[in-house]
Amino acid sequence: MRIAVDAMGGDYAPKALLEGALTAADLHKDWEIILVGNEEALPKEASLPQNVTVELSKTVMAMDESVDNLRKKRDSSIWVATELVKNGRADAVVSAGSTGAQMASALLLLGRIKGILRPAIGITYPTLNGGKIMLDVGANVEVKADQLLQFAYMGAVYSKTLFNVLNPKIRLLSNGGEAGKGTETIVEAHQLLLKSGLNFEGNIEGRDLLKGEYDVVVTDGFTGNVVIKTTEGVASALMGLIKEELTASTSRKLGAALVKPGLKNIVKMLDYSEYGGAPLLGVNGVSIVCHGSSNSFAIQNAIRVAAECVQAGFVGQIAEQIQKQNLKGQEINNQ
Repeated sequence: MRIAVDAMGGDYAPKALLEGALTAADLHKDWEIILVGNEEALPKEASLPQNVTVELSKTVMAMDESVDNLRKKRDSSIWVATELVKNGRADAVVSAGSTGAQMASALLLLGRIKGILRPAIGITYPTLNGGKIMLDVGANVEVKADQLLQFAYMGAVYSKTLFNVLNPKIRLLSNGGEAGKGTETIVEAHQLLLKSGLNFEGNIEGRDLLKGEYDVVVTDGFTGNVVIKTTEGVASALMGLIKEELTASTSRKLGAALVKPGLKNIVKMLDYSEYGGAPLLGVNGVSIVCHGSSNSFAIQNAIRVAAECVQAGFVGQIAEQIQKQNLKGQEINNQ
């Protein structure tokens, strides 16, 4: 197992990336971790464990930099790391840098799986019923109904292979539970999902997402990105408010000691770092997107997710499922 880590990407790079990568390397001696970054930012290879190597890059794609610059910066860390996968020198790439640059690198170097209309970012969304799959959360601002259908197929594969769910429950995010609710695209996607052969259980409203009574929820990248950032903000504000109220007086502080273990469990349940990173679904290789503010623990878990995707033959399983979907679509159209 060889995982390339873009050590220059993210709000806390390179420190968090290096710490997370080295912890993963220590826990899994049979994995090779390839640190990709600028020479001045990385430790000397001689000082690293035997299963950690260095691949030098010269530039970095900034978080707010136009993706158009990527073609001019083929010596950037995300490009070099993705190129290692293309050339067979790595099995997967992990980055917490610019999502746009990572998506562009994956598309240009690895390409799309045959039959895929648009790749999507599939995250593990924290709910009261454990982690669930949500896609897309940022790769595609606008989508068509048939693309939402493909997202559902890819999400089902993700849920089966990494969460061992035999028949994933699929829901479509909308502004109402009824089949006729939502935009024209959502209504059309609803009908396509009913005919898909997937375990589609209808629309789901935003207020029900945290209940987690589904396995995969499908939406466009704009809506999905707003949802996850709103969820993060609400969770952070709520925990801050609870902490403030529980420490407002001596008597409350005494009571806080009793509920502290439960609060820790809630924080853990809603912590994105527990789930690591999100694979770019639909590209012809394993590319794991991490939260820009990922800490070392999140990076460690993202590397684990990358390894699990490789071990499960994730890309091949998506390709097989999409081929089946296309054949089924031809059958329906010929009826």
